[in-house]
Amino acid sequence: MRDVFDISLRPGLVSLAGGSPYLQSLPLERLAASAAKIIAEQGLTALQYGGGQGTEELRTQICEVMAAEGILDAKPENVVITAGSQSAQDVATKVFCDPGDVVLVEDPTYVGALNTFEAYQVEVGAVAMDDHGIIPDLLEAKIAALRTAGKTIKFLYTIPSFNNPSGITLAPERRQQVVDICRKANILVLEDNPYGLLRFDGHPLTPLRAENPDDVIYMGSFSKIFAPGLRIGWALVPAHLQRRYYLASEAVTLCPPALGQMLVSAYLRDYDWLGQIATYRELYRERCEAMLAALEQYMPEGLSWTRPEGGFFVWVTLPEGVDTYPLLQKAIDAGVVFIPGAAFTHSDEPSNKLRLAYSAMPPEAIEEGIRRLAPVLREAIAAL
Repeated sequence: MRDVFDISLRPGLVSLAGGSPYLQSLPLERLAASAAKIIAEQGLTALQYGGGQGTEELRTQICEVMAAEGILDAKPENVVITAGSQSAQDVATKVFCDPGDVVLVEDPTYVGALNTFEAYQVEVGAVAMDDHGIIPDLLEAKIAALRTAGKTIKFLYTIPSFNNPSGITLAPERRQQVVDICRKANILVLEDNPYGLLRFDGHPLTPLRAENPDDVIYMGSFSKIFAPGLRIGWALVPAHLQRRYYLASEAVTLCPPALGQMLVSAYLRDYDWLGQIATYRELYRERCEAMLAALEQYMPEGLSWTRPEGGFFVWVTLPEGVDTYPLLQKAIDAGVVFIPGAAFTHSDEPSNKLRLAYSAMPPEAIEEGIRRLAPVLREAIAAL
């Protein structure tokens, strides 16, 4: 993926690879003035070391952000500011896992999480999804099989709303069922929810954490709803785990960046951040519709794809026997970039999947990218 993102910068390529927010819709001049004001008036604080847990103001505001999704009982003292949600799941793995332990994940799942688990020598137990998210019966069966094999399972890592890479959302009727299965097995749930507020219809599904304060670590981020360059995320940690988690986080980053926190606080305090999220929703809905329409128009027979209700990604499935990894170079030669499905699974087997991102490209570029990609996939299918 690192190589793909470097390649994406080449002039003339249409990148459907990176899940980047459309920052052009932000009020950049006003934000520049806010940043200048913070440095001019509070520079000795903004440019100095800060507290390891994060500022109280931002932690309080984060509780208000989570309330917009349905988490109504969050307390600032249980919020830990992190360097994006990537750092939050890294800390959780560091705290709760030993080498050889097992972490359950959806299949497919976020490549950054897989890299973290590998770095801590943690085994991955993948559980299949259907169009409605992780399948509860298969989750129970996976837990039973791993326990029979003598494995220790520490947590389930899940992206329930608009899974990266698939765009699939865990159905409301399955959400509590998944938590109940894990609670019964004494398995913590690690809920990664960077896209939850970006549901196209403006009605985010209630997070798993909402009704399960003791069983779920909730991870959020401003990377998708504000600006990823600030690297500000958070973890809402059950009270009985808060100190262990906070001390481990402090050992990793010492303290989250004060200037970034203060700019996020100014944004949440002085700007119409909910209005900006509504703008994002409409932008991404339009782009998602453009991608789905282009797939219908240009793609050959034998393919299928997800139809997300929010987030950034569409997951394309080719016929069995097609390996999308070697198709990447052919796509680059055709002027378009995607992410092969093999990046999002712990398996070493070839993958007939690929991820397309619509968030950063205007509709006309998305259509052109799909038009360029279609002959590459058509040729691969014909070669079977």
